[in-house]
Amino acid sequence: MRAVGIETPDISILSDEFLAEVREMKTKNLALEALHKLINGEIRSQGKRNIVQSKSFSERVESAIARYHTNALTTVQVLEELIQLAQDMRASRLRGQEQGLSNDEIAFYDALADNQSARDIMGEPQLRLIAYELVTSLRSNITIDWMHREPARARLRVLVKKILRKYGYPPDLQDYAVQTVLQQAETLSNEWAG
Repeated sequence: MRAVGIETPDISILSDEFLAEVREMKTKNLALEALHKLINGEIRSQGKRNIVQSKSFSERVESAIARYHTNALTTVQVLEELIQLAQDMRASRLRGQEQGLSNDEIAFYDALADNQSARDIMGEPQLRLIAYELVTSLRSNITIDWMHREPARARLRVLVKKILRKYGYPPDLQDYAVQTVLQQAETLSNEWAG
């Protein structure tokens, strides 16, 4: 980063100072490329913890860059979009702390709330409660080889469905929620089983 005139940033935070420095760079193309790489690295890192947020941020980056490549956005405009995205990423990391959820719980909350109608029907407090119970139950039932053994996967699917039914998660959205929750569990399971 020093080669493009940027001091070594704390990329895990993408601080306001760093983003202001990027915004003020004279060579906007280099600033754009540097910020794009940093954000992609942050998305990959976040993908190891929260698949829903990672996917959402990845889609936003790809959309902005695609519009830039088709000349729908200028360099300055796409740079501003990426700066906003970096700020949103930082805010999403702090969101769990503000809601009193651990990183694991916020990842499962996002998996449950990925569907707007579920958020509307259930509300935030109920989804937080389900996320807490999912983390507690899944963490205690995950084994090292659960992803490779169908009986173990089936047992966890049943566990997730039972928890969703217990709290009245909308039945028409349950299959998608179960699939997303299990994908999230796969992401965190090595850490849990270890």
